Amino acid sequence: MTPSTPTDRLLRGMENVVLGQSTVVRQMLVTLLAGGHALVEGVPGTAKTLAVRALSQGLGLDFGRVQFTPDMMPTDLVGVNVLDERSREFVYRPGPVFAELLLADEINRAPPKTQAALLESMEERQVTVDGKTRPLPEAFTVFATQNPVEYEGTYPLPEAQVDRFLMKIVVDYPGEEAERAILERYDAGFRADDETTYPIGDPMSRAELLEMRAAVGRLHVDERIRRYITEIVRATRRDSAFVLGASPRAGVALYQAARAEAHLSEREFVVPDDVKSLAFPVLRHRVVLTPEAEVEGRSSDDELRALLETLEAPR
Repeated sequence: MTPSTPTDRLLRGMENVVLGQSTVVRQMLVTLLAGGHALVEGVPGTAKTLAVRALSQGLGLDFGRVQFTPDMMPTDLVGVNVLDERSREFVYRPGPVFAELLLADEINRAPPKTQAALLESMEERQVTVDGKTRPLPEAFTVFATQNPVEYEGTYPLPEAQVDRFLMKIVVDYPGEEAERAILERYDAGFRADDETTYPIGDPMSRAELLEMRAAVGRLHVDERIRRYITEIVRATRRDSAFVLGASPRAGVALYQAARAEAHLSEREFVVPDDVKSLAFPVLRHRVVLTPEAEVEGRSSDDELRALLETLEAPR
């Protein structure tokens, strides 16, 4: 019997905790291996926070959680210099953003200025307070959750800022069988707010994670696959269903994600299905539908699916 890899153990452990969300769990691991950040969207109660907490349990990383609120200030996130009464000097008190794995819960409930502070940290992997720049941990990864924008009391992320996320992972309701299993799990003692009840197994080490990220970076991508990625991204700019198509950054994101998916599948090369399956979470938040498409009830995923059907995948 072939021994399981660290990623395989983490994947199975998370699926034991977050029932009925195997696609969400896999996309979270792709984000992690690709060295990116993810925006996780779904209605309340669909295990968004549970999924990130389960991931933190399966990793040997410093974990931090921030509950975003309408009155939250940027300094609550990145830290602030305070006057030390004894030394009469200013001392820096770091904020929760200095965690290696950060859960930014309900990011769309914070005002734009605070959202921007987090997104800047994600892009630069550093923070600047009072003119001094401080690097964030090497493994720094953000999973930001949000409720759908139509809910009251939210501040939708601008397109230019949401583009900083490698993927937008959409969490739907689990199937009926999974919902019954959830009740059985609670009857057996599982509690979402008690991490000691998570059947996650031994955690992956920081060194293992960084080595796997390095392996993803070395993974081979054929020239035909690279052309296919470019063709998909450029096609979104020509598609009449989109007011705004995907940028070159989207192509880089799809390239990174496809390599991570190949590694997770224990392959040394990327196949077209890696690209096609990840085109939705990588591109759905980087394109903007026309008002006509929205009125007709079409989604970004619907239009991306139709677009992919018009493009011939390499063989």
